[in-house]
Amino acid sequence: MLETSLFRVADFRALAACAFLNSIGMMAETVTLGWLALELTNSPFLVGVAMAARMLPLFFVGVPAGVLADRFPRHRLLMLTGAGQAATSATLGILTQVGVVTLGHLLLVTLAAGVFRGLEHAARQSYTHDVVGAGALVNGFAILGVGMRFGWFLGSLGAGAVIAHRGSGAAYLAVAIAYLAGSAALLWTSAPARPRPAATASVWRSVTAFVGVVRTNPTVLVLMTLTAGAEILGFSHQALLPSLARDVLHVGPEGLGTLNAARSAGGVMALIAASARSSTLGGGGPFIAALVIFGASLLGLGVAPHVVDLAGVVVVLVVVNAAGALADLLAQSLLQLSVPGNLRGRAGGAWVVAIGLAPLGQLQIGALASLFGVSAALGASGLALLALAVVAAALFPGVRRL
Repeated sequence: MLETSLFRVADFRALAACAFLNSIGMMAETVTLGWLALELTNSPFLVGVAMAARMLPLFFVGVPAGVLADRFPRHRLLMLTGAGQAATSATLGILTQVGVVTLGHLLLVTLAAGVFRGLEHAARQSYTHDVVGAGALVNGFAILGVGMRFGWFLGSLGAGAVIAHRGSGAAYLAVAIAYLAGSAALLWTSAPARPRPAATASVWRSVTAFVGVVRTNPTVLVLMTLTAGAEILGFSHQALLPSLARDVLHVGPEGLGTLNAARSAGGVMALIAASARSSTLGGGGPFIAALVIFGASLLGLGVAPHVVDLAGVVVVLVVVNAAGALADLLAQSLLQLSVPGNLRGRAGGAWVVAIGLAPLGQLQIGALASLFGVSAALGASGLALLALAVVAAALFPGVRRL
């Protein structure tokens, strides 16, 4: 059962509300972006390009965002990022509503939104540590993850319905409202005391200092590599969901919403289970195991459309994303716990850098789908992720003992 005692902490309640509302906007934005890109281009590869534009800024802003999260009030940074993402979503909504949106507009504004998202990810992870402490960190991340995936569930279904009945422009405007509401949830939160870097240290020196930590700390480097592998080979499957819905399963935008909702449901199930076992879960062994299951289930997703109907594909997607959610939870927790307190923001930034390599996966899986079909692309990605996890377990036994 989900451990909910953290909800007695007022700042954690506000953070959970912010994460929930932002996640509604984030997943609704993902569904709308994928569908609009497919409408504009009719190309799975260019849908992958659009999804890559959403994640590309994270690689470049990850460590600087972590530095900012170590230097400024993290709850205020979260409010700023929510307002910024609301502005970018509203811009695309207006352009689409008046009928002038192009793929160039979509890519440019999506890139801008990604900068705000990178800062949000780094600030949210380190602020969670501020609020709940190291002992409750896995449980705190699990609770936030459950709330976020409920938000993804609502955002997926809601965006699919709005697109089907009102169009992509209206869906983007709804996304903007969700982001603004998430920002407002933090208005009365506080900034817990935390270690600060020396006042004379510049942002650039702080960035280079953390790069030095990564180079000399093999644990951080391996965790970043595995996180990047999961993002490139595993989570990139979401770039194919618009094509899977429209061209393989023939279920339209509401079917796409259902597929994305299945992703959320799988994450909720996994994180509820993880929260119940947070006192014993959190090591490198479970992380490797989650990656193995993630890869194997993606292989199954590649086969599923040829042997089962939409309901069967939904079941497989639940399993895929249960494993993915568990891997994501453990990666975030292990990175936060592997550095000293004054570097926690930058540990969050390291995670952002790792997931910022997602465009490589979205481009490759989109290209594979265009050349060989959706099923072949999913199967190849799953096999590669499975191989990565097995090789990491063999070459870095110390990770299993974290």
